[in-house]
Amino acid sequence: MKDKSFKRVLWLSPPNRWRFCFAKPAPIPHERKLRKAKAKVIYMKKFGVGVQLYSVRGDMDKDFEGTLKKVADMGYEYVEFAGYYGKTSEEIKAILDKLGLKCISVHQGVEFFDKDPQAGVDFLKGFGVKYVAIPWYDKRKLENDETWAAASAKFNAVSALLQKNGMKLLYHNHDFEYKKLPDGRYIHDRIMADVDGLDPEFDTCWVHYAGIDPTKVIKDYSGRVDVVHLKDFACKNLGGGPVYALINEDGKAQGGGDKAESGFEYRPLGMGLQDVPAILAACEAAGTEYVIVEQDESKDRPPMEAIEISRKYLASLGL
Repeated sequence: MKDKSFKRVLWLSPPNRWRFCFAKPAPIPHERKLRKAKAKVIYMKKFGVGVQLYSVRGDMDKDFEGTLKKVADMGYEYVEFAGYYGKTSEEIKAILDKLGLKCISVHQGVEFFDKDPQAGVDFLKGFGVKYVAIPWYDKRKLENDETWAAASAKFNAVSALLQKNGMKLLYHNHDFEYKKLPDGRYIHDRIMADVDGLDPEFDTCWVHYAGIDPTKVIKDYSGRVDVVHLKDFACKNLGGGPVYALINEDGKAQGGGDKAESGFEYRPLGMGLQDVPAILAACEAAGTEYVIVEQDESKDRPPMEAIEISRKYLASLGL
């Protein structure tokens, strides 16, 4: 007998699921084969569903509490911060408690802990943070042996600090961590191997964009994948180089690449290339506890509408 925490779900490929709800986007090569996918049946765990608030950073900047209320009203249970908008730990906790939300994780650079490590930890613990994800790190420092030695020492120190305080350090990937080193390993795999207590927070969009099946890397790290980013996208050419901005210490975007060459476009879940049900099945097998919706940009609709579409899509899968 199946455990009662699992629900049987009949699903169709993402483009088919939404064809009557949204204007059909221009077909691109990778989508055509998805449209031919047959219906499948899966059993799905009841993951905790959250949203990365970077997705709605403009709204958060204008109306912190009002935006969080709308997020809660959409059915999100958890949030992941990327910047704190000038709020104190106590203010954040009070607002989250009022709205019935929980902050399971944050995106936070390791430099946050340089000046007063324990004060940084206490700030985050004050509103319930369990996971601290390194949002990105300079590729040059990751791929060079000498600079990686220094970086890994810092990562190890922060990981030990968090473990001492009942928290865990995660690493959030982009596509560049899937460049191979001279020893044949991906940069990402060396990061995971060299830092004690560090686990991955797979961004399934960037794994796929790098040309790798997200379900494979999730399964490869089974037992270590507590939190996963769900992000959908359209793209003509995978692996076309950086098409994203990166988050600085203030939670603001910096940099960014030209999306024209690769035809890259962020989309709500179920409206792009990602086989979300297959990713969720891999998460289930790997022991994942939380799935976090993220959409860095929204081209055709307001960001709040985009994350609501994603939440409704997950609800259609039983989440």
